[in-house]
Amino acid sequence: MNTTKTALVTGANKGIGYAIACGLGGRGFRVALGARDDARRTEAVARLRSEGIDVFGVALDVTSDDSVAAAAATVAREAGRLDVLINNAGVGGRTDDGAQDPTTMDLDVLQQVLDTNVFGVIRITNAVLPLLRQSDSPRIVNVSSNMGSLALQTGPQMAAYAPSKTMLNSITAQYTRALSNTSILVNACCPGYVATDFTGHNSARSPEQGAAIAVALATLPDDGPRGGFFDDAGTIPW
Repeated sequence: MNTTKTALVTGANKGIGYAIACGLGGRGFRVALGARDDARRTEAVARLRSEGIDVFGVALDVTSDDSVAAAAATVAREAGRLDVLINNAGVGGRTDDGAQDPTTMDLDVLQQVLDTNVFGVIRITNAVLPLLRQSDSPRIVNVSSNMGSLALQTGPQMAAYAPSKTMLNSITAQYTRALSNTSILVNACCPGYVATDFTGHNSARSPEQGAAIAVALATLPDDGPRGGFFDDAGTIPW
């Protein structure tokens, strides 16, 4: 029986997703690197392999039912089961011309952001749940943001992105309730303000630092927390 654990990381060709893949690979996981762009996915897989990580690429566009179904089939064929799902893929949405000012909201932007950040998480999670149920210690980690915290209301006003993370947090809680009688631990995390393309690299915080909380939640012991929202400092208020 193959005891190597497999982790699927969505949106993993760069930034925090790549750092999560690298972090889990360094802990002995076999990494299924999910990404939309064929060239970037291939390049990221090659980079990880050059660092000695066991990794295979998974073509994955979380906004497409067909792509998600094919991705789940790829993981099933390559690994037979799934031990960790990291829902990292996300978009910020454009902000020009008041597109994310609630008083002038561009509803197309809102729809696009929700399709990736919320609907996409549900699509891929439900597609791979049968594979997660075959694991002895399955984990789901949803990469959220403290911008979605109704208590903190932090960061710039982005009236599509922030509510998408609020809804992702709520979906995390709903999955926790639905899976409460299973061994699947579901949690959300905030990587913090990290130097990535998303932030214009305008931060001293590295992707590796941002990835650490996701890696920690992915490797929780069986008696670890369920349905929580965490960053490096601990629990984040909803």
